[in-house]
Amino acid sequence: MKIAVGADHAGYALKERVRGYLEAQGHEVLDLGTGSADSTDYPAYAFRVAETVRDGGADAGVLVCDSGNGIAIAANKVEGIRAAIAVNPEHASLARRHNDANILVLGAKYLPPDLEKETVAAWLNATFEGGRHARRVGQITDYERDHARHGN
Repeated sequence: MKIAVGADHAGYALKERVRGYLEAQGHEVLDLGTGSADSTDYPAYAFRVAETVRDGGADAGVLVCDSGNGIAIAANKVEGIRAAIAVNPEHASLARRHNDANILVLGAKYLPPDLEKETVAAWLNATFEGGRHARRVGQITDYERDHARHGN
């Protein structure tokens, strides 16, 4: 699987560990930054990863910032993106199984180090269950399509 990863400075160290884990599992990783722990703004990385997933340049994405909140909010502004924060393996699995999350968001401050690999693995190994969940995801997709504002 081709996976785009990105983080701000607060998520840099965790992004690097996740990148290594993904590569060790045989995934192709597109590292879209940041490349250091120097202070930077998360929206740029959220948009890069989300647009790459939306445009088919990657099958999925992983984003990291301090809490996960800001980078998730930014990523979810991109049409077709369902970025979900996960704080443990069950949370990550549910994001994929029930919400068809195409981007996993991790909060470096809140994800226990001993759960990092397991949380990423749970998300990667889960599959969308469809059924009533497909109906709900479809409602979100329909709203997004019907209410999009293109240009000002």
